[in-house]
Formats: sequence, C-alpha cells, structure tokens
Amino acid sequence: MDEETTIIDTKTRNEKIINFFISNKKNLIIAISIIVILLISYFSFSEIKKINKIKVAKEFNLTIIDYKSGKKNKTISSLTNIVNKKDITYSPLALYFILDNKLIEDMNEINNLFDVLIKETNLENEINNLIIYKKALYNSTYVNENELIQILNPIINSESIWKSHSLYLIAEYFYSKNEKQKAKEFFNQILTLPNSNSDIKLETQKRISRDLGE
Repeated sequence: MDEETTIIDTKTRNEKIINFFISNKKNLIIAISIIVILLISYFSFSEIKKINKIKVAKEFNLTIIDYKSGKKNKTISSLTNIVNKKDITYSPLALYFILDNKLIEDMNEINNLFDVLIKETNLENEINNLIIYKKALYNSTYVNENELIQILNPIINSESIWKSHSLYLIAEYFYSKNEKQKAKEFFNQILTLPNSNSDIKLETQKRISRDLGE
C-alpha cells in the first residue's frame, strides 16, 4: 500500500511539474532567451574591451616611436586622442607623457585633459586621487589659494594616501607666498595625520624646525 501511495505521489508530482512547464512554456522560453542574450552580450563586451585595449596599447607604443622620430605634432594629436579614449591604463600614461615632455603649452588644454581623466574615466579611486594631485601640482604656480584648495578638496576631505602630499603642496604654496602662519597650519595637519607619508612627514618636520619655529 505504501509503495502504491509513493508511486501515485511521484506520478502526481511529475504531472504537476510537466503541467507547470506546459503552462509557462512561453515565459520560460523568454526567460531562457534573455539569459542567453545577456551571457552572449557580457562575453562579447569583454572581448571587445580586450580588443580595444590592445588597439590603444599599439597606438600608444607607435606614438612614442613617432615622438622619438621627431614627429611632435603627430605625437600630440595621437596622445590627446588616447586620453580622450578614457582607457584606465593608457589614457593616464598619455597625459603623463605630454606633461613630462612639455608637448602642450596651453594650460586650458592640459586642464581639459586632466578633467577627462578625473571626471570621465573609470579609474581606481587612488589613481584618480593621484591625477587630482598632479593637476594641482601642475596649476600651483599659476592659481590662487582658493583655486588650489578647490582642486585638492576631494583628497583633503578623504582618507586618501595622497592626502599628506596634498596638504604639503598647500603648505608649501603658502610658504612661498610668505604666509607662514597658514603654511604652519597645514604642516601641522600632516604631523597629526595617522597615515601621513613618512617622507612627507620628515620633510614637514624639517621645514617647521628650520623655517617655522616659534
């Protein structure tokens, strides 16, 4: 009797499963189709990203070769194009190359390239902070104190590893303007910062001891 009951229960369960699939055949086909499309799209997108990465890498390397061959104008155009491609690896490298070799003199153009990286490129947080710091460093000779602090605010208001560098840059800015009290305030922030860079902290202590003592 128990065996017959088990057989009946099994048949009933199987019938329910079959009926469920029959009743929901259309929805199941749609769901499976969507999953398949999503998987294909994901892997296709990943493959396209790899291909584009290779293309940008080749373009960057060829651009450096062109520069060594004396083709400055072509180099500037190619590197600017690479920055605007917003690649997380080669776009920053392209801007660094422009800066290191002083290829573009127009500050507005350079700052626009910085902003492409900072605001539009999907960089890791600390890489993004490094580029913000580099932008501030680039502008520090020309901007006023409010503009410099505004550039560095995202780092200053965070726990970034570049925070002590940023505070040091502002402190040195004020020191260069002979505003020693303001400079000392920012230097002191470095000394109380838990994760200050050790080299920056040492230079800060030297500066306070040598030039800003009571």
